[in-house]
Amino acid sequence: MPYLEYGKIDAATEKRLNDLINNKSFRSYWRKKRTFDLVVSSILLTVAAVPMGVVALAIFIDDPHGSPIYKQIRIGRHGKEFYMYKFRTMYVDADQRRDELMEQNEMDGPVFKIKDDPRITRLGKVLRKLSVDELPQFFNVFKGQMSVVGPRPPLPGEVEQYTDYNKLRLIVTPGITCDWQIADNRNDIPFDQWVEMDLNYIENRTTLGDLKIIFKTPLAMLSATGR
Repeated sequence: MPYLEYGKIDAATEKRLNDLINNKSFRSYWRKKRTFDLVVSSILLTVAAVPMGVVALAIFIDDPHGSPIYKQIRIGRHGKEFYMYKFRTMYVDADQRRDELMEQNEMDGPVFKIKDDPRITRLGKVLRKLSVDELPQFFNVFKGQMSVVGPRPPLPGEVEQYTDYNKLRLIVTPGITCDWQIADNRNDIPFDQWVEMDLNYIENRTTLGDLKIIFKTPLAMLSATGR
């Protein structure tokens, strides 16, 4: 998987990279963060086991043609691929139908999303609105592939369109929630602004900042602005 080749990047990108990683607390912060992720994911997966089972059953009843859990290749830290888990919110042929809907893409940059996507199931619309479809990603957090807080993991096809500057968001472990995830009308945010939000998070990361994002996430879920 192509990734940022340090020493072969332009001066502006190299300077921003140095700003992101030349921090005395960089390593100690991420060690604490991993401990926090393990504790939170273990507790949540235990407490939410029954509700998640109910959601999985509801998905199967709504559309029995596929598994309730959908796994998709995403790009993690340093460009490493991994399978990200979600509750399935689309029909089983959704990936095959993406190309025919590309002209309706409403997102800026390499990201693809459209309003009233015809590939989404009836129940899937509700799960997405409330961000319940994201819950299985705590398995990824437990495995160390994701963190509770961090830039959202992109698709391989999206990373192929990244500039070296965009790839700076891949120097950390991706997360379930982030500044973009809790932003009002997040799907209307231009991609370049989204990248800057991620880089500002990486550069100014603190445990208190992570907790603020975590506490704001349920409010963003209840506002039902996701799609």
